Formats: sequence, C-alpha cells, structure tokens
Amino acid sequence: MEIESASSALLSNLEVLEALKQYKSAKKSPGLRNLATISYETLQYLENTPAKTQTTESIIEFIKATKIYNLTKYEIMWMINDPPTSALQLTLLIEDIDDRLTDDQTNEILQLSQTYLLPLEASTEETTASQ
Repeated sequence: MEIESASSALLSNLEVLEALKQYKSAKKSPGLRNLATISYETLQYLENTPAKTQTTESIIEFIKATKIYNLTKYEIMWMINDPPTSALQLTLLIEDIDDRLTDDQTNEILQLSQTYLLPLEASTEETTASQ
C-alpha cells in the first residue's frame, strides 16, 4: 500500500487492519515499544469490527453500487468503516439526507450495507432480533 498524496488519502478500517498485520509479521526495531503497543491495541480493536470480515472485493462492490446516490467519498468511507444498520444511523452519516435521498433510497443503501459490508452472522442476528 502506497500513499500518493497525504492530503487525499482515506483508509478504510480493512486497509488499516491489513497494514497492521503486515507490521506485526515484519521484524521490529527494539526501540519502538510504544509503536508496538499502539499497533497491538489497534489491531485488537479492528478484529472486533466489521473490517475483520470485509474484503477488498466487497468494498469495491459496495462503492460501485452506491455511486447512483451521489454520496461523498467521506460518507461512503464512514459507511464502510461503520456499516449502518438502521435509518437513524444512516441519517447521522449522510448530510441533509432528507433533501438528498428518498425513503426507498435510504432502505436500498441499508440493504447494500448488509449485503456487502456486514458480517453474515451479524446480519442474521439482527434479522432474528427484529422478528
């Protein structure tokens, strides 16, 4: 992974998780104990997020599927990192959602989030809980 321009780089939790796994497997300098601790704690956190089960392909498919809604790159990244599971959560992620999207479009985005971004067991648990 290479950052071409630091001012325009957005990383998903999946990309950070993969970079930290690479760092963990690389030889470490003995003077970087604090960095190792921060990396370990961040890795532990990300292992308990949807990033653990997401794939690059699923993220690409989600981005392609949401292009028709004219969302900003920041809104899409927020959805990738914290996939919305309710209309309320989506309302918090998308600025002026009432002016930009219809209720049907909101539901479509929630369905895309469940299809591409959420782990299968979390989607099943939510479906069971809502019944």
